[in-house]
Amino acid sequence: MAPPTLAQKDKKLFADLLSQYENRQLTKGRKTADQILKKYPEHGETMCMKGLILVHLGQRDEGINLVKEGMRKDLSSHICWHVWALIQKSEHKYEDALKSYIQALKFDKDNFNILRDTAVLQTQTRQFEGLVETRHNLLRLRPYNRQHWVGLAVAYQLNGNLAEAKQVLEYTEGFLRNVGSYDVEFSELLMYHIRILEDMGDFQSAVDMLESHDRTKGGSVLDRMAGMEVKARLLAKLKESNADDEQKTAWTERADAAWRWLLSQNGDGYEYYKGFLTNQGIDLANVTDENREKALEMLRGYFDVQFATAPRRLALHVATGQEFKDLIKPYLTNALTKGIPSLFADLKPLYRDPAKRQIIEDTVEEFRATLAISSPSTGDSVEPTTYLWALYLLAQHHSYLGRHKQALEILDVAIAHTPTLPELYMTRARALKRAGDPHGAARAMNDARLLDGQDRFINTKTGKYLLRAGMVNEADTIFSKFTRGGSPVTADLEEMQAMHYLVEQGDSYRRAGKLNLALKKYYVIQKVFESFREDQYEFHQYSVRKTILNVYTESELMLKWEDNVRSHPGFIHAAVATVQIWVALYDDATLGPNLETTASDVSSKKAINKAKKAARKGQPEADGANSKKGESTRRSVTFALSSLRNRILSAATATQSEDRGLEPPRLRDDDPEGLKLVLAEDPLERADKYLTGLSELVPQNMDICFAIYDVAIRQKKYLQAVRMLTRAHSLDSEHPDLHSRIAHLRNTVSSLPEPIPAPVGPVLAESIASLLPAEVSLELFNSQYLQKHSSSPMAIVAHAKVAQILKAPQDEVDSILFTVLKEPVQLDHEAAFAVLSYLKEMKSPRAEEFRIACNDRFELSTLFRSDEEIAALQRSFTESGESPADGEALETVI
Repeated sequence: MAPPTLAQKDKKLFADLLSQYENRQLTKGRKTADQILKKYPEHGETMCMKGLILVHLGQRDEGINLVKEGMRKDLSSHICWHVWALIQKSEHKYEDALKSYIQALKFDKDNFNILRDTAVLQTQTRQFEGLVETRHNLLRLRPYNRQHWVGLAVAYQLNGNLAEAKQVLEYTEGFLRNVGSYDVEFSELLMYHIRILEDMGDFQSAVDMLESHDRTKGGSVLDRMAGMEVKARLLAKLKESNADDEQKTAWTERADAAWRWLLSQNGDGYEYYKGFLTNQGIDLANVTDENREKALEMLRGYFDVQFATAPRRLALHVATGQEFKDLIKPYLTNALTKGIPSLFADLKPLYRDPAKRQIIEDTVEEFRATLAISSPSTGDSVEPTTYLWALYLLAQHHSYLGRHKQALEILDVAIAHTPTLPELYMTRARALKRAGDPHGAARAMNDARLLDGQDRFINTKTGKYLLRAGMVNEADTIFSKFTRGGSPVTADLEEMQAMHYLVEQGDSYRRAGKLNLALKKYYVIQKVFESFREDQYEFHQYSVRKTILNVYTESELMLKWEDNVRSHPGFIHAAVATVQIWVALYDDATLGPNLETTASDVSSKKAINKAKKAARKGQPEADGANSKKGESTRRSVTFALSSLRNRILSAATATQSEDRGLEPPRLRDDDPEGLKLVLAEDPLERADKYLTGLSELVPQNMDICFAIYDVAIRQKKYLQAVRMLTRAHSLDSEHPDLHSRIAHLRNTVSSLPEPIPAPVGPVLAESIASLLPAEVSLELFNSQYLQKHSSSPMAIVAHAKVAQILKAPQDEVDSILFTVLKEPVQLDHEAAFAVLSYLKEMKSPRAEEFRIACNDRFELSTLFRSDEEIAALQRSFTESGESPADGEALETVI
């Protein structure tokens, strides 16, 4: 049935309805829509507009249902499709919204608003071929608007057609000749044009254009530093192109002049020094004996530049032997005298060379010995702080190299010398963490925090260390000092997308066996990265309108960063942990219900404790009267500030319209404990969904390969499983986890009741044979691996896992694992803890025996204490008077 046609008077009413919506006169618009629908109840466009207004007014479900009904009444209306696209876009369904916009354009191809939104969505979804066509249509409709010419050039570049982008830019610059003398947008457009020429390989034209627009010659490129950086880079590329020696010499001299000018503007620019040396044929990453002296000579020429440390630091990288000794001593003396806390972080890259590492240690030890005996009576002018910073550097040095006892002894001396320096306690915390004592590390970091309660960095580190020690409530107390009052700490930090908190808390819950809460945190991390993708939407139009093109399109910047954002280590860590939890829930169907029972018991205990605490609050305590009075005053002030903030916010929003926007409201979490989540019936499908696209995004990540394998082998996707192991084998063929999984794959496939038919079966067999030849038995494969890696504790764990796959008796598997305690196995506390975790996972009767042996072996570590001892450590921290509630914190009024 054809949609009803409005009378002329009603058409004017519908035009008023559109105008009222655009001006956000929503109540009037709703009345106008009702007026039209009263006369034309089947008018689809009006139904859609009314539905859209209802969504804005907060009646989302009713509004969406009305829009759907209106679309069914009139599928040939661009207004109906446009309304539906707006709703889909508000729900971040960008691919679906784009389809609706394209459908709307079929009925109104010259609608400017629809074309503009289509272009943005095509950029968001990276459909660049369609973007070129859309930008052409926008330019056809508004040919005198500069941003549409720029948008077309960007579309061509993103689609890989640089020649067309260049042509559009040349034409654009042609009719923009008479621009102002200080037009920043035109300057950015010129730099973008130059980069297009560079990407095309036309370096000479790029240099000529850059020089013709030089600011010093009256040109329009305003950023001299950026222009000179590009010029130096282009001249270097020209030198590498096919040219005669005379041209190369000329380009080398011009590039040399450009780099020298840049260094005169910024004598600490590391990249400038690297470019300067590269121009002379010296690669700082691969300095040879032939060019080492020349590199040092060039760097020495900048030693006298005031406040510049970069040339001296780069010289340390280049120098070797006696030359390095001669350079490191004044460098260390200067830094220790000034008291630079980041000195060790600056020197750490030099530790890749064992000889340089030893020279640094000997030099600092010499300083320490000299400074320790110096005193005012001998006429020495050395400041006491120089000795302190020497101790600080030496402690970091030994801690980094795993000499934890030495590091702690030196820190004891330093703290006795100056007990008020927070950096000493922070270094002590780091040393204890590396030694396997998370509880001592948390205590030491809290000691640092108590010395400077307003330092957000130290407070954050304390919170992280407390989470690693399993003290979640104490950590939340720390984090609450810098969150909004009146809202839960967890909710506030999730809203602020505090990745350090989310990752650490998820890991803390996982270590405690609270897989339900751990999963909740890991899924919050997934939402954070989804919001990163959504946040870029507004920048597509903004960057073109404001001509912010180089940052927007350049490699490794905005668009590329957005495309690769899920390769962030935080997301990868959360993805792997999530998959491991889902796999554990799949393998043990009783795990989820047990978590639910445990959580119910904990909730009951919490309710009882809360009731007891409320009862205690009702009893006055004479000795705490003063503290209660102070607490009452503080709460009164906080309440007054909160009330003032609420009044200000109410006044600010009083004049706002009733518009609640198109964004769907945040749904209330009906599963805050994650108990329904862990009872999901599709754990493997959920794990697979989290991993979507990661194998292509981070193909060099072993953990992702293993995670995908663990899911695929259980889903009986054998080709995908063997493909992941083949990729992992190409990265590290001797990895312990790869060894156990190869054996697991071979054993799983060979144990199938029926062989896999062609074409999958032969391909799978061939792929497995490339990892483990068919003539080699699993027993031989396992024994050969152990012989090859007999001193590696993780290789012994992998050997034990394969033995378990081969149905070895429990006693035999336990005996294999206990060999890590013998010589010549190089066992550290992390590997020992992994062995203990595996013994507990197998429910081995010898797990306690192994724990006691490791507890005796690793004196500094608390990882191998009994549950009672760990609980006592946590209680002692809370009851020691060093509670996270102590210390002065920065108050933030929002």
